[in-house]
Amino acid sequence: MKSLYFRIYLTLVALLLAFAFGSAWLFQRHIEQERGNVELVAGERLNAMAGLLKLALPQATAPREAQADAFADWGGRLRMPIALVDAEGRRIATTLMFQRRVDDRGAIIVSASLGDGRSLEMVRSVRPAMPQGGPPGPPGSGPAARPPRLDEGPWAGPWLHRSVSPNAPAVSTLAIVLVLLFIGVAAGAYPVVRRLTRRLEMLKRGVEQFGAGQLGLRVDDSGSDEVAALAGSFNQAADRIETLLRSHQSLLANASHELRSPLARLKMAFAMLDDAGAAQRERLAHEIDVNIAELDALVEEVLLASRLEAGSAVGDSHAVELLALGAEEAARAEVAFEPETDAARIDGQERLLRRALRNLLDNARRYGGPEVKLVLRPVAGGYEYVVADRGPGVPADMRERIFEPFFRLPGHAEMAGGVGLGLSLVKQIAERHGGSVRCLARDGGGSRFVLFLPSSKR
Repeated sequence: MKSLYFRIYLTLVALLLAFAFGSAWLFQRHIEQERGNVELVAGERLNAMAGLLKLALPQATAPREAQADAFADWGGRLRMPIALVDAEGRRIATTLMFQRRVDDRGAIIVSASLGDGRSLEMVRSVRPAMPQGGPPGPPGSGPAARPPRLDEGPWAGPWLHRSVSPNAPAVSTLAIVLVLLFIGVAAGAYPVVRRLTRRLEMLKRGVEQFGAGQLGLRVDDSGSDEVAALAGSFNQAADRIETLLRSHQSLLANASHELRSPLARLKMAFAMLDDAGAAQRERLAHEIDVNIAELDALVEEVLLASRLEAGSAVGDSHAVELLALGAEEAARAEVAFEPETDAARIDGQERLLRRALRNLLDNARRYGGPEVKLVLRPVAGGYEYVVADRGPGVPADMRERIFEPFFRLPGHAEMAGGVGLGLSLVKQIAERHGGSVRCLARDGGGSRFVLFLPSSKR
């Protein structure tokens, strides 16, 4: 995890620095291009001025004093830092502005030929580093200095400036800016990246602790980013896993408890079988058959409940005729069937739906007395099976709890039959088909169990 945040951090810094260097390079190229254009225009202007002065000044063979006087007159008119240089490179005359600027730091001298051996020099004040020939000398001291080239040095251009000391090296303003940018980006990106990876580390620790057995552990899912969504998904998965494991533990514990009663009765029956008479042996044999059937039903219901909770496939889904299914189960349970529709079909698993309806009818026959009826009626979005009885009813505060595994109403002894899984399976089967089941009071006494099943979407 530490290497992850470090890689993210370095990647972010590298990308930002690459962007900064690329932007600086493009800007530098643009500055150089503009500077080259300025140099070209300045050179053209200087050549044009040299051509005009050649026409206005005396010939190169004229006395130097005459050339100097004429140049001084034109220099005063032009008000520019220029100088007239002879063929040997000696300055014939200079303007006062030329004399003042020629020794300035950063001043460069450019020249243009007059075509007769003489040349015209002009002082330009710029910020780049001094020409390689060094600072220009005083007037008349030698040939004109060569102007600096734009491609000299890695940071040539307006990004260089001279320090106060003439002998100190040039300092790159761009380099300083990039160093400061690097420091700023590194300092600003670290807490952001570290906060992100710290939340991932917290999520990792939570997963490890949950895997170690702390089923009640949940991680912080505050926020609205992807890490928060991941933490929320983990918490939801942890809730489902904890519920499933708790349910399996409860199912196993209750099933173990329920298995003891028929096993104990079987053990006692077999112990009494050898010394029993003929009539008693017949009763014991019947008791053994009943307990074996109870064990078989318990095992079957436990297995079915486990498969439903785990979401395992129990059968293939296909079109189920609810009218035929209700008629068959009502005839088997010997109860009245009152359909309120001529056709009712849904997509589902017939085996599971038959089991749910059979459990409701058996439960009504066991606890609801002899007056039991089954109704099939269409409702908005699907159909409902209604199993109505005239039993003692279910208290209002227990109408939800009776669908919990192994829950029995007070006073319902084990000898009445059942192990408390029937209604729990009905609820699971209904939810498996996108429906629901609920217990309601019946007018005149008794209960109504309503099983809703959504209609087929075809």
